[in-house]
Amino acid sequence: MATYTREASPTSERPTHVRYWVIFFSVTLAVFSYIDRVALSRAAPYVQADLHLDKLQFGIVISVFVACYALFEIPSGYLGDRLGPRRVLLRIVLWWSFFTFATGRAWNFRSILVCQALFGMGEAGCFPNITKALAIWLPQEEKVRAQGIIWLFARWGGAFTPLLVVSLMKYVSWRTAFGIFGCLGLVWALAFYLWFRDDPHDNPKVNAAERALIAHSRHLAQHASVPWGRLFAQPRVWLLCLQYFSLSFSWYFYITWLPTYMDEHLKVKLSESVWLNALPLFLGGLGSFFCGQSSAYVARKLGGLGKQRRMMSVIGFVGASILIFVATQLNNPIPVMLSIGFASFCNDLAMPPSWGAAMDLGGRYAGTVAGSMNMIGNLGGSLASFVIPLILRFTNNNWNMPLYVASAVYLSGAFVWLALDPVTPLNLGQPDLEPHHG
Repeated sequence: MATYTREASPTSERPTHVRYWVIFFSVTLAVFSYIDRVALSRAAPYVQADLHLDKLQFGIVISVFVACYALFEIPSGYLGDRLGPRRVLLRIVLWWSFFTFATGRAWNFRSILVCQALFGMGEAGCFPNITKALAIWLPQEEKVRAQGIIWLFARWGGAFTPLLVVSLMKYVSWRTAFGIFGCLGLVWALAFYLWFRDDPHDNPKVNAAERALIAHSRHLAQHASVPWGRLFAQPRVWLLCLQYFSLSFSWYFYITWLPTYMDEHLKVKLSESVWLNALPLFLGGLGSFFCGQSSAYVARKLGGLGKQRRMMSVIGFVGASILIFVATQLNNPIPVMLSIGFASFCNDLAMPPSWGAAMDLGGRYAGTVAGSMNMIGNLGGSLASFVIPLILRFTNNNWNMPLYVASAVYLSGAFVWLALDPVTPLNLGQPDLEPHHG
């Protein structure tokens, strides 16, 4: 197996910025991913009417998508570590593009259930493999900032999807809209396959100075078998997964049942709800961006990246818990949605720390660790998608009850972060070349 060493940077040469194209591809992929997810929730009234689905059946469809997405996170993350993110991401995008199109061809409950199950299986591993690519291509000091940028645009993609869907459906049916969304992935897949390489040194446009800058991360491109026993014997892996469960369980309300909540509970018109519906993901993106961009400064002030991650995450979980509860005490739609929106802002303060921790703890196995975290998180999202209509059924459509549950789950995540070391690499038997950040 090849051994990579840090290269000396020529003093006469300035580093190129080829590595930033990895951020561009990651951002666009994240946006397309959220467009495809949020579109179904925003098109819910049309889909339910056309396919004769009741609220519980539609909840099952969403829940099955998220469950399949979650269950295949670890296999897809592992494949990224084993085969490299290039081949795995290409397979993911081609698969989900096909099933986005197929969703638009569904004719009843069973057909859309199967399409969404296969869609979830295929899309799994998207963000773990993005994380793997960033871990390989970026120097340490740029990784967390990149995660902040990616989640900013991912959330904004979801935020503006309702407006996109409503505008598009003025001219085409929901079925045609899903066909159009499926084509976006095909364009991305072609461009990514032609440009991206698993090893940055295989790209001839990367000059010697930039190679020296990212040489310390290059060893992460080595393909390796995952030591499964050691991985899942690590308490920090379970803590990382548990806090992400708490985050995702509550957050999934924003991209699944929020439009229905606004229609039934807040009684807002569709023209108003499109803009109000965008608030949680729009403000959530700002939360991710703020955390990512301020991480280095706050870490210096607090005396370590670990302290920064823990502080931001605890503030995020506690703030989201309080604001979601506050929303249940308000009546006017605008204050309610502002409260929910800023809860999402707080939620996303924990996003860059979570994914940054997966990179640092995992090292060469960043894809597998990130996949494990995202699997447990999305199982939480799947559970929430299914539980919410059950809560509504047994509480006579009391929309405050799901928010009470979300508030309590958020609060539990803060306690998990108090016990989590999010920076020290896991002892998995590989040479740890990443620096300790304290």
